[in-house]
Amino acid sequence: MKISIVTGSHRKDSQSAKVGKHLQKRLLALDLCENAYLLDLGNHEIPFWDEGIWQGEEKWQSIWKPIEKELDESDAFIFVSPEWSGMVPAKLKNFFLLTPPNVVGHKPALIVAVSASTGGSFPVGELRVSSYKNNRICYIPEHIIVRNVAEVLNEAEDLNNKSDVYLRGRIDFALSLLKQYAVALKSVRENEIDYKKYPYGM
Repeated sequence: MKISIVTGSHRKDSQSAKVGKHLQKRLLALDLCENAYLLDLGNHEIPFWDEGIWQGEEKWQSIWKPIEKELDESDAFIFVSPEWSGMVPAKLKNFFLLTPPNVVGHKPALIVAVSASTGGSFPVGELRVSSYKNNRICYIPEHIIVRNVAEVLNEAEDLNNKSDVYLRGRIDFALSLLKQYAVALKSVRENEIDYKKYPYGM
């Protein structure tokens, strides 16, 4: 099994990337998958969507196609989104414009929202409302909100606050649940879904 993690911050060495690396380590430590691919959008200059992707222009062949291959091989996804002014960052929203249903459709996904303070709920709602329509990603009911992110999930224990232990346990629970959805939804995709008949969600 392969699970892909996408961290949506535009910043290099972001707190979202820190969270993504923790998720990657836990997936492997818990033996939930054999391969945990991590795509940090802060370190990948993916162009914003344009019609050239339909014509197979060179920039899309060289930049996007290798990423699309990793996604196509994946059985499930985790999307880590910081809350920027109550919104999901533009690079992450662009990511969902680029992902076709035959690559990510009917595969389960876990939302992990990140806040520098006590927020974090808005990315959960935004992703559930507006990021799955045409690509057919299936968000599981469980999600994670990492609040006061600088004070949790640090390798140095003295940098973590009292909620760190609870958060780590809740993350492990959500990751285990994600795997169960990945196993279950595999049978849905084996029915050879016709994406061409109704290519767009209503």
